Amino acid sequence: MKAFLERKNIVISAKRYGIDALGAMAQGLFCTLLIGTILNTLGSQFGIGFLTAQISEKVPYTVGGLASSMSGPAMAIAIGYALQAPPLVLFSLAAVGQACNTLGGAGGPMAVLFVAIIAAEFGKAVSKETKVDILVTPIVTTLVGIGAAYIIAPPIGSAASAFGQLIVQTTKLQPFFMGVLVSVLVGIALTLPISSAAICSVLGLTGLAGGAAVAGCCAQMVGFAVMSFKENRWGGLVSQGIGTSMLQMPNIVRNPRIWIPPIVTSAITGPIATCIFKLEMNGAAINSGMGTCGLCGQLGVWTGWLSPSAEAVKNGAVVITPTGFDWLGLVLISFVLPAVICPLIARLCRKAGWIKDGDLTLS
Repeated sequence: MKAFLERKNIVISAKRYGIDALGAMAQGLFCTLLIGTILNTLGSQFGIGFLTAQISEKVPYTVGGLASSMSGPAMAIAIGYALQAPPLVLFSLAAVGQACNTLGGAGGPMAVLFVAIIAAEFGKAVSKETKVDILVTPIVTTLVGIGAAYIIAPPIGSAASAFGQLIVQTTKLQPFFMGVLVSVLVGIALTLPISSAAICSVLGLTGLAGGAAVAGCCAQMVGFAVMSFKENRWGGLVSQGIGTSMLQMPNIVRNPRIWIPPIVTSAITGPIATCIFKLEMNGAAINSGMGTCGLCGQLGVWTGWLSPSAEAVKNGAVVITPTGFDWLGLVLISFVLPAVICPLIARLCRKAGWIKDGDLTLS
């Protein structure tokens, strides 16, 4: 069996499923749901005709709406790509992803993650084992995937949705405590080699919980970018500030204490976001886990003000006209506070000898 799995490139590991697959799923979600949401918002707010109009009488979608509707297939194919599935398996996962998103409801992304992995590995197992591979591999992948979706997608979707609702509602009731908890945990997930965006999307984090998640992610990205400016200069500022703080993971492994300033910063900015500015992220839930990456977190807050996502509407979100106070909160939480607080804490850590010159240098 070991030899067979090795020959088929079936690697059962936390890295393959929890890092590679989850990260790829987030990219699939980004390229469909998130981009679709952005296009819809741009079209409606700036009066761009071809973005607000239905594509045709036979296609009852806008451009952005069509992109968003393809999130299930895109996620499943992305997962298959991460698992290094052969072409016939990869292409068959489109139907599997659509089935998961449909049957899983609000928790569809979580269902896609589990089911696409199962379908892809079964498809890989039978791939090129028969002379009629062009029939056998797609049939096995499709039947296993849709069968698994039929059985486990509804309960997985319900469980993920319920847990996400618990976080969202608890944050409303306990904004300070949950502001700290959500901000710190999602921020840590952003820097770890896993996908905070996928986690937020799976859990449907919107509202105050989404705002706390945005705060935590920004604390990590902007915090690391500014506190390491001495070592990495402008290139590091840009690559970490609007790229990803994950670039610091090798340095964190060598010296975990360099993580103290961004984590403490997220514990400070999270409750400021929830208790003082009442910052809500009511765009697509994936934005909650993006931070300042491509300014997607900020775009999510903006789109949530003007056109709340379906998930956010279920939690009571409504269209608002943002005030100067709302904009001030977004700018302070996203950029100013992390850029000020994190370097100050880092300076204390340097004086204590916990962080030394070169510890934050990107390779």
